[in-house]
Amino acid sequence: MRKGYNIPIWSTFIVLLIVFDQLTKFIIVKSLEVGESVKVISKVIYITSHRNQGAAWGILQGKMWLFYIVTVVVLVILFMFFKNEGYGQPVMQLGLSLLIAGSIGNFIDRLFRGEVVDFIDTYIFGYNFPIFNVADAALTIGVIVLIIVILFEGKEEKA
Repeated sequence: MRKGYNIPIWSTFIVLLIVFDQLTKFIIVKSLEVGESVKVISKVIYITSHRNQGAAWGILQGKMWLFYIVTVVVLVILFMFFKNEGYGQPVMQLGLSLLIAGSIGNFIDRLFRGEVVDFIDTYIFGYNFPIFNVADAALTIGVIVLIIVILFEGKEEKA
């Protein structure tokens, strides 16, 4: 039997993820100059202080008003989805919670800094992947979780 919602757990998870995101960004801002980099694993991962005034891969630079509007609309939709579609589906609730936390984490940066602090700099099979942060990772993992839920939802109903 599926349980409906566990709001205290998901709320705590979202808040802790936002706090972790903001704490890591605060440490980067206070510890490194923009562009400064610290090697973690040579040719694989670095901590690089970077700022982004746009979206993923730096698109739409300087369009903060657009990001404010889009983020608020997306958050409303995510909360509605959580309420309407997430009932009894803890994996979907996980994916939506990750998306909510990631959206809020980057929204806080845009609102109070006018830019997003990025710092995780990876080289995947020699490709220098765009620098990202904890909120970005939460967003990516949340999307992957929801894709898995959607792919397996139909199979579960057929069984």
